[in-house]
Amino acid sequence: MKKTGFSKNRRNILKLGLFTGGAALVGAGISTAFVKGASGNNGGKVKVLTMDGKLVEVDKESIGPNSLQVATNAEARKGIEGKRFVMVIDLSRCDGCGKCTEACQKMHFIPPEREWIKVFKMKDNEATAPYWFPKPCFHCDNPPCTKVCPVDATFKRDDGIVLIDNERCIGCRFCMAACPYSARFFNWGKPQQPAEVEAMPYSPEQSYPAKIGTVEKCDFCPHVVRKGELPACVSGCPMDAIYYGDEYEDAITNHSGVTVSFRKLVDDNAGYVYLEDLGTKPRVFYLPPKNRIYPKPKVKKEDGQDNVG
Repeated sequence: MKKTGFSKNRRNILKLGLFTGGAALVGAGISTAFVKGASGNNGGKVKVLTMDGKLVEVDKESIGPNSLQVATNAEARKGIEGKRFVMVIDLSRCDGCGKCTEACQKMHFIPPEREWIKVFKMKDNEATAPYWFPKPCFHCDNPPCTKVCPVDATFKRDDGIVLIDNERCIGCRFCMAACPYSARFFNWGKPQQPAEVEAMPYSPEQSYPAKIGTVEKCDFCPHVVRKGELPACVSGCPMDAIYYGDEYEDAITNHSGVTVSFRKLVDDNAGYVYLEDLGTKPRVFYLPPKNRIYPKPKVKKEDGQDNVG
C-alpha cells in the first residue's frame, strides 16, 4: 500500500525512532525514565534503559529533557491532548509469527507465560483455511472494566486509551470479571523484573514496575507514543499487519512507516470490531483475512504430518 498525501510532519507524529530532544540513539529506543541510583554523570554519560530491557550508557546531551521523566499521575489520567488513538490489524497480513507478542513482552518486562497480546489460530468453518488473530486489549469507548472498579484504578483517558494505576489497584479483580475479552491478567506472585526496573519511578503510562496483587493488561504503550514512537506490537510486526495512529488526524502508521487514512482503510476493506454486538465500542479494528499475502498456516493432518491448510 502506498503512502498517502499526508504532510511530512503528520507522517512523523508516530514515526519510530524520534526523540523529544531531536537526537536518536542508534539501535535502542530510550525509556522515558532514568534508572534511579545509576551513575548520573560520568564525563557527560548517563545510564538509561532501552525498550528491549538493556541498560546502556549514552551521552547526556543526546537525550531531550522530556525523556528524563515519566508522566505524572495527572498527565497519565488525562491523556495526550488533541489525540484519539486507534489501532487497525490486517488479518490478511498476519502470519502468526508472534513477533508482536515478543516485542510487547520485552518492552513491558512481562514473563513468557503472560501475553498481553495473544495470537490465536482461527478457522471460521470446516470449508475455509485457518488464519491468525492477534488480540490485545481493545481500549473500548464503553468499557465495562472502568464501571466496576471501586477505587478508580482503571480509567478511560480523553485520548481513547484505557489504563490501570497499580498504585490504586486493590486486587479485587472486578475489572477482570467485567471484561468480555479476557484481556486482563493478575499478578499472583512477585513480578520477576530486572533490578533496574524495580528502581524506576512508577507511572500508569508505562505499567512498570509491576506489583504483586494487581491487575495488568495491554496499555497501547502511551509512554513511547508520548515521545512520537509506535507501540511495541506495531514496531515489532515484520508483516506490517498492525497500524496505529490518531483518529482525529485520520492517519495510521505501520512498522515500515507507511501512513494511510484510517477511515479509508477500514471502509474500503470491510473493517470491523470484535464482538460488536456487546456494545463496548472497541478502538481496535480488524480487516478480514481475504487475499492473504503470506503462506497459509500449517495444520496437522490425521497422519500427523504437517500440511498447508
